[in-house]
Amino acid sequence: MSQRVLSAEVMPLLNRVAEADRDRVVFTLDGRTLAALAGDTVLTALLTNVVHLGHTGLSGAPRAGFCLMGACQDCWVTTDAGERLRACSTLIENGMRLVSDRSALR
Repeated sequence: MSQRVLSAEVMPLLNRVAEADRDRVVFTLDGRTLAALAGDTVLTALLTNVVHLGHTGLSGAPRAGFCLMGACQDCWVTTDAGERLRACSTLIENGMRLVSDRSALR
């Protein structure tokens, strides 16, 4: 399977069960407007909206982060300006514009 764009058309990987009363933060992923909560990491913001973070380079298998503490290099995401961020240790910001694949910018 070679599809690289994140899909929000199926159930998100994570479901929030607590702390739902924090302020909402609005961000975009591949041009789609999504919402998270203040204090969420980018990884949490993404995985409460989509089914996976991306795909492995070798097999194309879905991935969702690995160590969740910034050591494994598995959760890098890209802003629409080309900046790379560690999704597990970067807090989501209002107005953040993320892309799941650089081809989405073309």
